[in-house]
Amino acid sequence: MLEIFVDADACPVKTEVERVAGRHGMIVHIVSNGGLRPSRNPLVRHVTVAEGADAADDWIAEHAGEGDIVITADIPLASRALKKRARVLGPSGKPFTESGIGMALGMRDLQRHLREATGRQTYNAEFSTKDRSRFLGALENEIQSVRRTHAGRAPGV
Repeated sequence: MLEIFVDADACPVKTEVERVAGRHGMIVHIVSNGGLRPSRNPLVRHVTVAEGADAADDWIAEHAGEGDIVITADIPLASRALKKRARVLGPSGKPFTESGIGMALGMRDLQRHLREATGRQTYNAEFSTKDRSRFLGALENEIQSVRRTHAGRAPGV
């Protein structure tokens, strides 16, 4: 069955994921280090992992599989999920793909190197209403695409 895994600690679209998944009757795993208010939705599973930089990422990478959807801004997690044949969306609706993940990892490393070399912080663009809208459309499209791809192969997908 198609499931959604959310790298939730800094995810700005948890509510949107829950709403879209609820419309499709899908299970959502909200994975974090804690401190998030649990949902009353019976389809939403809150997973609290041990403290640690990559504990939530490790849990998601271990449990997500082919045809699942992973929501994350974390590029190394996106790479791990893609290797398991999951679909991966960033919170702005931008998909991570096999063909683009190498460049994304390279840019991440370059940004880290620049921060270390210059001592300056790099900043991401602010999350906008347009990003939220783009995410909603992208999530709906991914769900429909996975369902078409897996029709007849797995019950409930």
